[in-house]
Amino acid sequence: MICQIGNAKQRTSNLLAEKTSVAEDLYQTLGVDRSASKDEIKKAHRKLANKLHPDKNPDDKASHDKFKRVQEAYDVLSDEEKRAAYDRYGSDFEKIRGGGFNPNAGGSPGFDGLDLEQIFGGRGGGGGNAQFDGFGDFFEQMMGGGAGGPSAGGRRRRSPAPPARGSNVRHELEIPLEIAVRGGKTEFYVQTGSANEKIAVNIPAGVKTGSKIRLRERGGPSPNGGPTGDLILLLKVSDHPYFKRSGGNLQIDLPVTIGEAVLGAKVDVPTPAGTVTMTIPPGTSSGKRLRLKGQGVGSTDGSAGDLIVNVQIQTPETIDDDSKELIQKFADKNQDDVRQGIAF
Repeated sequence: MICQIGNAKQRTSNLLAEKTSVAEDLYQTLGVDRSASKDEIKKAHRKLANKLHPDKNPDDKASHDKFKRVQEAYDVLSDEEKRAAYDRYGSDFEKIRGGGFNPNAGGSPGFDGLDLEQIFGGRGGGGGNAQFDGFGDFFEQMMGGGAGGPSAGGRRRRSPAPPARGSNVRHELEIPLEIAVRGGKTEFYVQTGSANEKIAVNIPAGVKTGSKIRLRERGGPSPNGGPTGDLILLLKVSDHPYFKRSGGNLQIDLPVTIGEAVLGAKVDVPTPAGTVTMTIPPGTSSGKRLRLKGQGVGSTDGSAGDLIVNVQIQTPETIDDDSKELIQKFADKNQDDVRQGIAF
């Protein structure tokens, strides 16, 4: 009897090994050895999940499939009980561990039609061998306690799928330069089903076109009661009629009069923090660049870039005769050759 049971166990192990070889090995999926520690498995999973995440590969179906296999492999190998069952029974460990094997049913899910009656010489219809009456208890112990509980036909019902997370939703949000520079609250609408949902979000100072903001659990719903996906905002900063951004600095072309440029003056300049007074030095030429410290683009740490003021001398479109006479006198007394040295 012991010999026959040993042979049957060996044949069962061989079939399990053949079945396992067909399925992808979970250790190979994560790229670790079968002796890998929990930390090694966790590190391998984190590295692959970060590389293959659908958010980084939105149009790559192969990466999506690989990402799912990596998640499934980690789910098994990070659980001591599941890993031990997988190491023992291979890809069929869930069916065996879950009680799907019934020696009286003539077959077993995951064993490709393996018939225990063929192994042990038959025991049905009143002609069974008395020496195998206790076989069910033996096989239950050998397989970890799964001899009972099959559904009709000898096959166990498949467990319901675990709750799946909803999909992430991407939305392009256009914001004015003022909010991008200083930060602030803005509101927008997102299509949810047949209605538009109004959402308010705080924009941090210093964002730029291409920046992303993730709103947790404001995306697509789960198909089976799991958590909602995330809403990912792709920011686009609108152009400003007067200011331009250059990294952490802002630039503005500031018109000044001939008198202000020649004689010098104090002029008001608009900034993100409000209007400030700036000194125009006497004899300032058009194109002169003046700098206002800390009046540029803000950042989350409270610091800010600079405001670069490009001086632009503005001449009047019309001029009266008295003014022309004065300008002529000024020109006659200042005969500097301002174009000296310019050549092709």
